[in-house]
Amino acid sequence: MIRVLKSRFKQGHRTFKFPDPNFPMPERFLGMPQIKESCSQCMKCLEICPVSCIKKSGEGVSIDIGACIFCGKCVAACPEKAISFNREYSLCASSRNDLVISPCMERKALSLRKEIRSLFGRSLKLREVSAGGCGACEADVNVLGTIGWDLGRFGIQFVASPRHADGILVTGPITKNMTLALQKTYDAVPSPKVVIAVGACAISGGIFRDGSEIRGGLENFFPVDIFIPGCPPHPATILDGLLRLIGKIKAGA
Repeated sequence: MIRVLKSRFKQGHRTFKFPDPNFPMPERFLGMPQIKESCSQCMKCLEICPVSCIKKSGEGVSIDIGACIFCGKCVAACPEKAISFNREYSLCASSRNDLVISPCMERKALSLRKEIRSLFGRSLKLREVSAGGCGACEADVNVLGTIGWDLGRFGIQFVASPRHADGILVTGPITKNMTLALQKTYDAVPSPKVVIAVGACAISGGIFRDGSEIRGGLENFFPVDIFIPGCPPHPATILDGLLRLIGKIKAGA
């Protein structure tokens, strides 16, 4: 027993401090895209984009991070270096349109239903549904339960039954085979409930969206309270979104 206590004391505190604006993100992490106003709209970035998430509009070039897989090919293809990605891990939005990033765009604060924070601000139970995902988003959601992230310290837990949940967290492109199971899970959660879309596949269908067995983004089925983009989203991005949902992180922080 003494050896165990000595070993534990030597290991120290292993849980990450969060939220932390200086959280050490991986070297290869790509955060929020930045588009310069000087972009000439040559659209070479669109030609190389594997998910066609880059568009030309009246405001210039825009990037839909709800469909983006953050591969970085657009950065390498741009001859003017007009596109870059910063290190910001906070990427969530409460509206699908707010995930479309354009030059000089101001980030909008989350516009959430009033009852969410009043009902679930102290305790949030979620049922996770993998609606045909590849396993990447699911892995980064599951890692939040480890000692490093310790999701439970914020009052957020995943439960085995939708009848014990306050909402659903969905990953994957929603295949035809998962449509009924997803609907039944949603129906089994008592109202009022929250719906969270995690990853490009759940938001827009991702790289699978043109497949014959894919039903598209989660918003095609239910009202979504918060979108958390990425392919897969970093655990910090997912946790940031969950904490903003329940008001643990205030708008503008």
